[in-house]
Amino acid sequence: MSTTSKGRVLISGASIAGPALAYWLHRYGFEVTVVEKAGAVRGGGYPIDIRGTALEAVRRMGVLPALQAAHINTRRITFLNPDGSVIAAVDAQSMAGGAEVRDLEVRRGDLTEILYDTIRDEVEFLFDDTITALDARADGVDVTFRGGGRRTFDVVVGADGLHSHTRGLVFGPEARFHRYLGYCFAGFTMSNDLGLSREGVMWNTPGRSAALYAVGDGDTVHGFLSFSRAEPPFEAFRDPDAQRDLVASIFADDQWEVPRLVAAMRTADDLFFDVVSQIRMPRWSAGRVALVGDAAHAPSFLTGQGSSLALVDAYLLAGELATNRDHVAALNAYEQRARAFVEMNQALVREGDATLFPGTDEALARRNRMLRGLTVMPAGEGRPEHSALTLPDFAGTRPAGIPAT
Repeated sequence: MSTTSKGRVLISGASIAGPALAYWLHRYGFEVTVVEKAGAVRGGGYPIDIRGTALEAVRRMGVLPALQAAHINTRRITFLNPDGSVIAAVDAQSMAGGAEVRDLEVRRGDLTEILYDTIRDEVEFLFDDTITALDARADGVDVTFRGGGRRTFDVVVGADGLHSHTRGLVFGPEARFHRYLGYCFAGFTMSNDLGLSREGVMWNTPGRSAALYAVGDGDTVHGFLSFSRAEPPFEAFRDPDAQRDLVASIFADDQWEVPRLVAAMRTADDLFFDVVSQIRMPRWSAGRVALVGDAAHAPSFLTGQGSSLALVDAYLLAGELATNRDHVAALNAYEQRARAFVEMNQALVREGDATLFPGTDEALARRNRMLRGLTVMPAGEGRPEHSALTLPDFAGTRPAGIPAT
């Protein structure tokens, strides 16, 4: 690696894993560049969870107080029958593991902005640009950017999500690693006509779900339309009009507020359409290129663990790069530490098995019985998978300013 620092690292992606990794690498003395295809970090977005081991990662970063201040504190989730009648109104803590569990729920954009603010003045960000070619050599990786630049780095890390461009350049087509779980979804913002406040409402019929989620007391809510489908709709991935037509056709004859959600979806300027899937790879690195977070092992949003795994990945990868003799040993050690934890969390959901989105009449009835009998779990009894990994200290290399464990 470079003799003027611990090394030069390029990170592709400025959402969650990317800024978190940049923070740790900078603290360890690396020269860090982050390239992001968007023109700026993205605000807003739907709520995400930070749980288990990831809570310790953000505590060590010093951003836990800011995230606690941004905590949404959802009060309840109300589940509805197809005709709109109430099945159960559930205290959100009942579903999160009890009132004493420390899980955090924040807007995705709030997490991104908090992470970005920790390192925005300390590392280089290249917005509105992306990697177009990677040429690996024995002593580095030559990187060509869409904007015309060409530079050399010691290590390149893909932190660019489920549909990672970096992964495609190095490991091949996504189809090799994409495990479709049988569901599609559309998310968008719409008016808060029901006056919802820090709560969610979920409507179900077998194979279809509609939800409204209010993260505060504002005039807008997040709308979601999810449905089961035997094969992923590849023909709609790059065609927003085809996405809107597909979703509208699936929900054409449904009740409750579904027609209003479909109408809002039709005109939304922030429509996000995707499949529910995982990334399963035999290895997360090749030569001097590594993957973190969803790019390496997306668990699917059904597990609620994507952001937490990304935060843990960032801590582990940076520590291994800082303590190992070379990049090969570091990348191997990172994967050895993280893989069992990742696979345990990916296993929280199986194909066709989604508690909140039942696909059959029997599964829906079983889910509803569970909801009607749901009580708060004993404090601290969240899923053990969320906390199954204990963060190492990487002895002798603790960056300045990290709170002691």
